[in-house]
Amino acid sequence: MLFLYSFTHSASVMGVEGRSIFVEVDISSGLPQVNVVGLPDPAVRESVERVRAGLKNSGFTFPMDRITVNLAPADMRKEGTAFDLAIAAGILTASGQLDGALLDGTLLIGELSLDGGVRPVTGVLAMMEQAQRMGMKRVLLPVGNRKEAAWISGIDVYAIAHVRELRPQSAAGPSPAPYWSRFATDEKAAGSRSHDNCMPREQLDFADIIGQHQAKRAMLIAASGKHNILLSGPPGTGKTMMIRRLPGILPPLTETEALEVTKIYSVAGKLPDGAGGLMQQPPFRAPHHSISTGGLIGGGSIPKPGEVTLAHRGVLYLDELPEFPRSVLELLRQPIEDRVVTISRARATIQFPASLMLAASFNPCPCGYYGHEFGEKRCTCSPAVITRYRSKLSGPLLDRLDLQLEVPRPISFERERNEASVTTAELRAQVAQARAVQAERNLIYGVTCNSELSGEGLRRAAALKPDARKLMDTAFQQLGISMRAHDRLLKLGRTIADIEGSRLVECEHIAEAIQYRRLDLKL
Repeated sequence: MLFLYSFTHSASVMGVEGRSIFVEVDISSGLPQVNVVGLPDPAVRESVERVRAGLKNSGFTFPMDRITVNLAPADMRKEGTAFDLAIAAGILTASGQLDGALLDGTLLIGELSLDGGVRPVTGVLAMMEQAQRMGMKRVLLPVGNRKEAAWISGIDVYAIAHVRELRPQSAAGPSPAPYWSRFATDEKAAGSRSHDNCMPREQLDFADIIGQHQAKRAMLIAASGKHNILLSGPPGTGKTMMIRRLPGILPPLTETEALEVTKIYSVAGKLPDGAGGLMQQPPFRAPHHSISTGGLIGGGSIPKPGEVTLAHRGVLYLDELPEFPRSVLELLRQPIEDRVVTISRARATIQFPASLMLAASFNPCPCGYYGHEFGEKRCTCSPAVITRYRSKLSGPLLDRLDLQLEVPRPISFERERNEASVTTAELRAQVAQARAVQAERNLIYGVTCNSELSGEGLRRAAALKPDARKLMDTAFQQLGISMRAHDRLLKLGRTIADIEGSRLVECEHIAEAIQYRRLDLKL
């Protein structure tokens, strides 16, 4: 009777975090067949044919016996093609064609092609972090993933392009060196840790926008405190132009934030080909209003990140906000408040990070000219149509938007064009200065931006002068704002004070903050 067994390490991704997968291979006498167990999805089950053809076309022998491949833990569903290399190595080890000692303490990740080539896979950063937590000595992965993997320190990264490279260099000696040892990544220290953003964005300047000084001021405040912003106005007044320039005035991501964002894009398979460094610029996502709930929030039988998570540490822009289904918009309430998306399934509950700035814009009515009639531009919408259009924007959602203002049509094109306009570089410098003040003051509260303050931390950070406190009390009583809006006004006033270089929040700072909260009272 033939009984052969091997054990190799691999990994998968659940949410945006890596999970350890143990690949066991048993070869026994019986009719030639291969069974993959451990809740595999179709892509994992199909790995049998890829591994069979890849080994055969690489000069190895595929055993003509009964082969059982177990992916443990058996109660966690497995998906994807990252297990191919580990399964192939397990079969070679169990059949005696490869010395299993060469793979001790090694995590194997990679998809096999039919000719034995090793193709890159998604989610490598998350898997590498898991390997680090497991105490693995090294990771063996596709050449196409080596630059991405080099960002995880404390673990040796090896890369192969073909399954033939699993063979030892020489059969001589008790423990020959593996062929792939020559791929030990020297490039880890040779510049693969580039800080170039792997998602270059077109350079857009606020100086291109004529007039709209108040809206630009609102953009400055939003970027400085990481506040959500909503713009309303007729078509062609620059709403979209300003919001698309918003990421340009945000500070670059810190290395920790860049690693978080790059890991998310790696899991989602959205890293551009050839990307050699972490994403250093905050992401900007602008989904179409036809997006589904799963596309926005994330979902699936094995949940994948949606646009809310892809905008983590950056900006999520929803253009023509009332055109989105109300059921989709209401799902944003929890991520905006908690900065995390929680998706529950029968077998697991997944959390995706969602610390983002929400930026939105919309026209005042379907035709776009309600309240902004000019010349022949007259609103043609009935009151019922306008009411139905605006009913998409619920009070609880508007309550979570810190800055809300109208962007009117410029009064004089020539006069506005001749006036000096603030540039993106100038705004970026002001934002950086305000963020530095916040980071230093809010360090003891465990947050970096004013929008993240809450509870006692907010009360202490937003130190109000007596007249400012009186104005806040008056606004609360006369405007009928909620307790949530009250706290968001405090955060907004604190940010305005930081921009102005004031230690205390003064009356004029609160007054300016209040004027940005009038839109939800109109709707």
